[in-house]
Amino acid sequence: MFPALLCFALAYLCGSVSAAIITCRLLGLPDPRSEGSGNPGATNVLRIGGKKAAVITLLGDLLKGLLPVLLARAAGMDADVLALTAFGAFIGHLYPLFFGFQGGKGVATALGVIIGLSWQLALCALATWLVMAFTLRISSLAALTAAALAPLYAWLIGLPPVYVIALLPMVALLVWRHRGNIAKIRAGTESRIGERKKSP
Repeated sequence: MFPALLCFALAYLCGSVSAAIITCRLLGLPDPRSEGSGNPGATNVLRIGGKKAAVITLLGDLLKGLLPVLLARAAGMDADVLALTAFGAFIGHLYPLFFGFQGGKGVATALGVIIGLSWQLALCALATWLVMAFTLRISSLAALTAAALAPLYAWLIGLPPVYVIALLPMVALLVWRHRGNIAKIRAGTESRIGERKKSP
């Protein structure tokens, strides 16, 4: 029990390190929580700071999901602990201890933990995102679709059932955090990939 709780706690602390906020501070950019959409994630950083800052943020968010799972795996932890570690890193991103529990929406960190759990599962999720993104050109919808199908993919691939159990609340939280995007999708106002906003 102690190793499992320790892995969860360390993963949560790792997830609590906000790549968006730190990147913006280092590059002298506005706090992403008070600019643009107010979301400390790569998409909002792209709006306020450009591609370089967004890429750094994206990689940081992905790595803080991936590294705790890889370290737990390297330490010989079983599937139950790996699933708990993955969930801890994801929760840390959404509700970061170091930044007033005001985190991002979790897409990049979710991808990071999925890569750590299973590269096959990550490929399935990435392929789903690409198909949806290229056909409908709505990034948020592509991400939500890939996330929603991840538990099914995990089951079809034959991954440990505990992975599926861990993925289900992650999907629910992703949907909740994207409720604003979902409302825009339903209203037909969600921005599309490559679309430029019209000047006022």
